[in-house]
Amino acid sequence: MAQLQKVLSFPAILLITINSIMGTGIFFLPAVGAKAAGPASLIAWFILSIISIYIAMCFGELSSMFPKAGGIYEYCKQAYGRFWSFLIGWMTVIAGNITIAMLVVGAIQYLAPLGSPLFKIGVSLLFIGVFNYIAFKGMKTSSFMLITFAFITVGTLFALIIPGLFKFQLGNFDPFFVFPASTLLLTIFLIAETFFGWETATFLAEETKNGQKVMPKALIWGTVIIALICLLFVISSLGVMPWQIFGDSSTPLSDLGILHYGVLGGSVFTILVYLAIIGSVAGWIVSAPRLLLAMAKDKLFFTHFSKVHETNLTPHRAIIFQTILTTILVVIGAGSYTTMLHLLVPIVLVAYAFVLLSLVILRYKKPNLKRYYKAPFGKVGPIIVSLFLFSLIGMWLYYTHGAFDILKIALSLIVLGLPLFLLIEMYYDSYTIRSVNERLAYVVLFFERIAFPITIRRKVIHLIGNVQGKKVLEYGCSVGTLTRKLAKKVMPGGHVYAFDSIKHNVDITKKHLKRHSHVHIYHHKQIGSFTPMKMPKMDVLVSTGALSYMQRPQAMLRHFGKHVKMEILIGLIPYVVIMLKTSRRKKMTTEYHINVWDVTFCKVDEDGNTLMGED
Repeated sequence: MAQLQKVLSFPAILLITINSIMGTGIFFLPAVGAKAAGPASLIAWFILSIISIYIAMCFGELSSMFPKAGGIYEYCKQAYGRFWSFLIGWMTVIAGNITIAMLVVGAIQYLAPLGSPLFKIGVSLLFIGVFNYIAFKGMKTSSFMLITFAFITVGTLFALIIPGLFKFQLGNFDPFFVFPASTLLLTIFLIAETFFGWETATFLAEETKNGQKVMPKALIWGTVIIALICLLFVISSLGVMPWQIFGDSSTPLSDLGILHYGVLGGSVFTILVYLAIIGSVAGWIVSAPRLLLAMAKDKLFFTHFSKVHETNLTPHRAIIFQTILTTILVVIGAGSYTTMLHLLVPIVLVAYAFVLLSLVILRYKKPNLKRYYKAPFGKVGPIIVSLFLFSLIGMWLYYTHGAFDILKIALSLIVLGLPLFLLIEMYYDSYTIRSVNERLAYVVLFFERIAFPITIRRKVIHLIGNVQGKKVLEYGCSVGTLTRKLAKKVMPGGHVYAFDSIKHNVDITKKHLKRHSHVHIYHHKQIGSFTPMKMPKMDVLVSTGALSYMQRPQAMLRHFGKHVKMEILIGLIPYVVIMLKTSRRKKMTTEYHINVWDVTFCKVDEDGNTLMGED
């Protein structure tokens, strides 16, 4: 089976990290910070830089412990278990795909604000298609693309920083405090998105050479470089343009380009900003499928997405899923990308807080696990930073009009993942199947006429044929609905051996059939194998629906073959989609000597006569 290959060196992952983290915030948020706090916004940038470097150190320690494709999902899995890791992974999938869709549309809006919606959607879908195709072609091609965008982003900023430092005017910083100092906390929240993106880089850890040592260095040095660039850019920008004008600008880089290079410079920097935004999107498109790959491998997402392309060595199915999802989001969200971007901030801050707290938990939970890098103050620092992140959310809710409505939307998107988690666990995890069915046993009994209608029972009994005096093995007896019919059909001289994996089902069935000594009822705990006690060879096997819980029902049928007389074995297996094809049924008849019917395709009249034969 194909696996992801380690192709990324330290310089490559460093530049990809810079491209992933720097994103779009640096092009717009310095102006937002200036409007909120004036020249004092420099303090907010400095504080945020220190916090971000520490967060990068925490991510560095976690990536040194688990240099795997799941990134932050993997860290949370190790610390919290399956449910919380799924929730963090789900939140990241939501944030990532909305970010991709909204930033592509936003970039087109920035470049062509007067274009028609249809034109913007068309161009956006073109970019999404091209980037996903590059992601599909392999990590070497993808890394070349991401490194190119990183150089464009850094080069664009230095093209404004260098002339800005030469034209610097200290008088633009007087007075320094023009708003109350309390606004600094809100300013930090408003500009925090500049440093979002560590998770994007961690998804590529499994494809990084010597990832356990290289990833911490890339995350920390990448964040330090971004912090220095941000501080230099804010200082140079406020030094050449009064904070009032800079803060009111909706296109600050274009305005600075005009200031330094004339009207032509403004047009050039508009295009460069557009390319930088698109580059940020490319980073998400390349890395996000690795998250789905990791979740699918752990059976916390559909295992269909755990496959790696044999030639390109990329998670091609996850990439296709991502392409479809982001295409839908572009079409339905083209007119509301600003709101979507706003709701990402609290989602990402909560996810980061969980990741930081996972570091503390793992310090106690796995103290002896090898750490190639260790963050300072690892048992206290992450807690303080997490509280700070939650305080930013509180500040945002207090000061921002409509913030609670945005938070409700964010929570609803997160809650959507809960039924998905339950369905996936029910499909893949035998313990969850048993736990849920144990709780639903009496509900099934109450609704047995609906769950197992009389018409379906007639079809099953008719297909079994004459079992008088025979031994019948019923696997998956549930609450005994069919067992009661079989108990009558085998008389006189016959026996029914009924098995079920749900203890409450067995208790209910025993209660209903306690006067029938020829009916033997057993609690069979295992799902996926059949190893009963010593018993005689069975004449007939009946299984209605139980095999739909199996990941590999064929293996279960092999187990049955050891306990049933092969020449007359009958299997009734409805509701299992993979077995409905005639070709599959013929193969099973040949390989296991089993006649497989789907009773939902067989009509029986009131007298029990078949009106339609086998499907």
